[in-house]
Amino acid sequence: MDFQQLVAMIPVFGQLELSSLSQTISASAGTHLLIMVLRGHISVSSEEQAPVVVTQGFACHPSRLPLHIQVPKTKAAEYAVISYRVFPEESVWTLHGPLRTHSEIKVKYMLDELIRTIHEIKTQTDEEVSIQQMRKRLILERMLFIYIYETHMGEDKKASAASIEESVSYINEHYMLKLTLPMLAQRAGMSEGHYTVLFKQHTGSTMTHYLRQIRIEKAKEMFMQTRLPAKEIAQKVGFADYFHFSRIFKQEVGCSPTEFLKSLTKI
Repeated sequence: MDFQQLVAMIPVFGQLELSSLSQTISASAGTHLLIMVLRGHISVSSEEQAPVVVTQGFACHPSRLPLHIQVPKTKAAEYAVISYRVFPEESVWTLHGPLRTHSEIKVKYMLDELIRTIHEIKTQTDEEVSIQQMRKRLILERMLFIYIYETHMGEDKKASAASIEESVSYINEHYMLKLTLPMLAQRAGMSEGHYTVLFKQHTGSTMTHYLRQIRIEKAKEMFMQTRLPAKEIAQKVGFADYFHFSRIFKQEVGCSPTEFLKSLTKI
C-alpha cells in the first residue's frame, strides 16, 4: 500500500483490546486490525500468512482473517489490538504485514491517549460524543501514518544498503576500469550526494579514496607476484598516467613504486 491510499480514505476507529494471551481473532467483513506489541514479542499467522515474529506492529487486512496470535510460552508479552474500518467502503486499503517504527515512545503515548479517550465519562452530549469520535479517528490516523512512513523508510534504507554493497562489490571487481562518481551513483539509482553519504557510512571512506586504495593494493600484489614493468602495472590497475600512479602509490604506501620494488628484492 502507499500514501495515495491513505489520502483517499478515512480510518474510523472501532475497538481496542489489551491482551497478554494467545488468541484467534475473527472480525466482521471490512474490519482491519492494527496490532501493537507493548512488551516482548508475539507470533502471528493465518491460513494465508505463514507465522511471523512481531516485535513492534502488524497490520491485518480483512481478507487474511481469522488471525492467530501466539504468545511465547516461556516469555511474557503484552499487545494491543485496534480494529477499524475505512470509508468510503469502496476505498482501496491494502495495508497488511509487519510494521516497524523508531518512534515507539511516541506511538505508545498515542495509544495511552486513545485508551483515555475511550474511558472518558460516557454521559456526554451529542457534541461531546462527536468530539470524542473525531479525536479517536485523528489519533488512529496519526498512528497509521507513523507506522507506514517509518516502515517504508526502513525498507528504503535496506534497499539503499543493498545497492551500496553491490556497488562496492562492483568496484572490487572492476577497479581497473574508468569508474566515476556520477557513473556509480547512476548505477546504484541514487543522486551523487546521497550515494556519497551512504558510501562513506558503509565503508568509512569516500568512493574516490576507496577506489584508490583498492587499485594500490592490487598494484602491490602485482609487484610481488609478477615481473611486469611498473608502467604496465599502473595501467592494469586503472591508472592511465604513470606519474599520477606513482604519486598516489607514495601517498598510500609511504614509498614510491621503485622503492617498493627495491624493498621486495631484499626479502
